[in-house]
Amino acid sequence: MFGRNKSKSSDDTLVNDEFHPSKQQIKRATRTRFIWALLTSFLLLVSIVFIILVEVGSTSLGSIRTDIYFIRLDLADIIPVRVPNAVLINSIAQSLGLHDFYTVGLWGFCEGYNGQGFNFCSKPETLYWFNPVNILQNELLAGATIALPAQIDDVLNLIHTVSNWMFALFLTGACLSFFTMFIVPVSVFSRWATLATMLLTFFSALFTTVATVLATVMFIIMRNAITSVTQLNIGASIGVEMFVFMWIAAGAAILAWIIQLGQCCCCASRRDVRTGRKRGSKKAYRGESNAESNGESSGEMSEKQPGRFSRLRGRKE
Repeated sequence: MFGRNKSKSSDDTLVNDEFHPSKQQIKRATRTRFIWALLTSFLLLVSIVFIILVEVGSTSLGSIRTDIYFIRLDLADIIPVRVPNAVLINSIAQSLGLHDFYTVGLWGFCEGYNGQGFNFCSKPETLYWFNPVNILQNELLAGATIALPAQIDDVLNLIHTVSNWMFALFLTGACLSFFTMFIVPVSVFSRWATLATMLLTFFSALFTTVATVLATVMFIIMRNAITSVTQLNIGASIGVEMFVFMWIAAGAAILAWIIQLGQCCCCASRRDVRTGRKRGSKKAYRGESNAESNGESSGEMSEKQPGRFSRLRGRKE
């Protein structure tokens, strides 16, 4: 019983010692792992592209940039119609400098008039946060103010804090994804390298997803708070393009992390194949097995041929 186990272990050791794949075989055996690594880099690239689209939204005048925004505020008829002389008051507000609509981006805001389009975008500002009270007061003439309800003022502190975190997380996620995109192919060589790339993709997905969730929750709350005010007729709508871009970036980063997480336990690395722990793809050894079988068959034929000739000679004699 013990003798059988001993002989079996010695045979396994012998097989592992005799297994010396060539470089081409190692590459072919780990081709599946290499394809998954390339797919991870591609997903990170997709995440970076859409984060860049989020970053450039409402930063300057242009058909593409001005269409990308978190929220749009419509102030064309800020005074409700039920108020006496509402039309006159609204026209006076526009003459004082109040624009018909405002859009909010990650670095600033844009404004314009209905029928004319956008005519101004603020200078991009680091850690920007949208303060509608300051914008409205700054654009009216000196001494003219608009009394906003306290419900909107309560949201401003939340907007300030969340906007700063959102700005930092989006920028960090983009930089980390860009760095990781070039490091991921290293995961083909070793599982320890895969562990490192898995952690990088995890933090990249974490930062991007948290920033996306914060932006989604904050601007939905802001829209609901603004539209619920009955004293003023302020319209608010969510930017569909911005939200789609954010969630595509977050989804691509999450998929990249899941792939790298699976690579920690699946698909043989080049180190595994080189040390004999795993063989990898069987297609890498088909040529070798065919060559060995052909060599054995040719050897058997050569052994059989002399016997036939000797028989023929015996018969002739």
